[in-house]
Amino acid sequence: MKDIIETLTVKKLFETGNTKAWVLLIRYTYPWEALPHIKDFIEEVSIVMDESEYKRHDNNVWIHKTAMIAPSSHIGSSVIIGAGTQVMHCAYIRDNVLIGKNAKVGNSSEVKNSILFDNVQIPHFNYVGDSILGYKSHFGAGVITSNVKSDYSLVKVRYGKERIETGLKKFGAIIGDHVEIGCNAVLNPGTVIGKNSNIYPLSSVRGYIEPNSIYKKEGEIVKKVD
Repeated sequence: MKDIIETLTVKKLFETGNTKAWVLLIRYTYPWEALPHIKDFIEEVSIVMDESEYKRHDNNVWIHKTAMIAPSSHIGSSVIIGAGTQVMHCAYIRDNVLIGKNAKVGNSSEVKNSILFDNVQIPHFNYVGDSILGYKSHFGAGVITSNVKSDYSLVKVRYGKERIETGLKKFGAIIGDHVEIGCNAVLNPGTVIGKNSNIYPLSSVRGYIEPNSIYKKEGEIVKKVD
């Protein structure tokens, strides 16, 4: 068995808590290992959901009573939406999605089979598929997580010269806490971005980006200076 790459683990990419899904994530070494189990986890959690706080809808959808849901939005099945979260005009939340507290899924944004930690913002024309977005991460307008390779082969995570097998055909991106993604950036399948990093607008990103980095373009990544 290969050695664990510590910088890619759940505990290095995210602070403890800040999501109801933390109980799921810490069952695994790497966060992408949780992606196939989101639906089962939501079913597990739904058994103990507090109906004094959450309203249950058809198809195992749970929406906190303080969440604001636009009438024009669509919500699929096996979904949890946390307190104070806003789901805006024409947002499309598909199946198997857990959204934390005080988050924002904005105009015409789409989410499927993903976990959004508390205070995540994907406010304008974003696509988040088979991904995990850490606490207070923010997407500029038009940011896309590309979750399937063009040749439909299994996704690998690029870590330097290594290629880490995930066994997943669909895997978008893992975004650490406090990450800012600039407008119209594309996060290619298997992208992992460490905490407190910034990605320039219009970037095409793949592989692992270290924490506290500024990604300007491929081959030009600098460390933040305090």
